[in-house]
Amino acid sequence: QVQLKESGPGLVKPSHSLSLTCTVSGGSISTAANYWIWTRQPPGKGLEWMGAIAFDGATYYSPSLKSRTSISRDTSKNQFSLQLSSVTPEDTAVYYCSRGNWVYESEQWGQGTQVTVSS
Repeated sequence: QVQLKESGPGLVKPSHSLSLTCTVSGGSISTAANYWIWTRQPPGKGLEWMGAIAFDGATYYSPSLKSRTSISRDTSKNQFSLQLSSVTPEDTAVYYCSRGNWVYESEQWGQGTQVTVSS
């Protein structure tokens, strides 16, 4: 059973970059046909798909966030990461990492981590 856990700072200043890491256990992020996904949920709003990295390293991004988002992986640590640049208070959200069999569909989720953008 794959388990995912997000980590990173809970508070980020406006105009800075947000960096989160998802540590995966119980399975390899390089296993074929797996997609490793970042999703967020701002307070009072629905889930927003941000992007994903595939088992082969291919990346996919939400068009609305593509200019500010970078997703990478470290196969030696079985981790994948999210960087979101030039953050504003509107980027305040609970951020989730997840695994799916398709780039847009999450099947297993981490617990989520709260990130607040504030000075």
